[in-house]
Amino acid sequence: MNNRSNGHSKLRQGLRQLLMSLVKAEPESREELVAVLKQARARHLMDGEALSMMEAVLQVSELRVRDIMIPRARMVVVERDRPMDEILPVIVESAHSRFPVIGDDRSEVVGILLAKDLLQYCGPSAPSFNMRDVLRSAVFVPESKRLNVLLKEFRLSRNHMAIVIDEYGGAAGLITIEDVLEQIVGEIEDEYDFDEGAYILKRGRDLYTAKAHTTIEDFNEFFHTDFMDDDYDTIGGMVVNALGHMPSRGEAVDIGDFRFTVVRADSRKVRLLNIERRPDGGQSVTTGGEDEK
Repeated sequence: MNNRSNGHSKLRQGLRQLLMSLVKAEPESREELVAVLKQARARHLMDGEALSMMEAVLQVSELRVRDIMIPRARMVVVERDRPMDEILPVIVESAHSRFPVIGDDRSEVVGILLAKDLLQYCGPSAPSFNMRDVLRSAVFVPESKRLNVLLKEFRLSRNHMAIVIDEYGGAAGLITIEDVLEQIVGEIEDEYDFDEGAYILKRGRDLYTAKAHTTIEDFNEFFHTDFMDDDYDTIGGMVVNALGHMPSRGEAVDIGDFRFTVVRADSRKVRLLNIERRPDGGQSVTTGGEDEK
């Protein structure tokens, strides 16, 4: 929450400092407005981070849900009729707080499960688990909805997750309020609880989550590897180089003995990666990202 509050504070401060400049400049197009913002940055009316967020705000108004949603194939879901002992491992391994609950297949989302609602079923005197007792209603939004409109709806309804539906009414993916906010303020570390100053988090046997700006040097030291840093400084740069383009969430690439999967990314940079160490190694391959259904 600190990252989000700091981001909002910087944005408000930058907007206040910019008011007088905008009144004088009277920009008549988006391009002219961006030029005014850059001039204000050059005159030290705002810092580079505030400028980046303001440009991102303008971009968000043009983006639609389909541009940043987690596709159906990449959703972490639980099945409505599964027992508690089969649901818990999914929740623990993913470390998410909300899960779409599906019926017969992934296109049929019947509700949302909050991980905290399962606490009442833990312990020797806990009642018998029944998914229908804790199932919450899902919010459904079309793929074409603009992000700025969705953000306003999230704030008014206090919902944190929406299921994205396609033209046939089936689930095409999901989107969260954090996904939208990250387009403006950058990475929000909530479900991935890194210790202060840490860059790589061990999540299980041979499974890790790492910040994309982890340096190649730090990665090599952590994993006792010898990746070269001649052409890029970070593992995010290494992944982008291996893929040959700016990846979307869900895309994966094998480099050496590791599979890197993009967890968070926007149009400007990769932010968070899941890493699987694969002792058998293999050549570099890629798998689909957001467009994969």
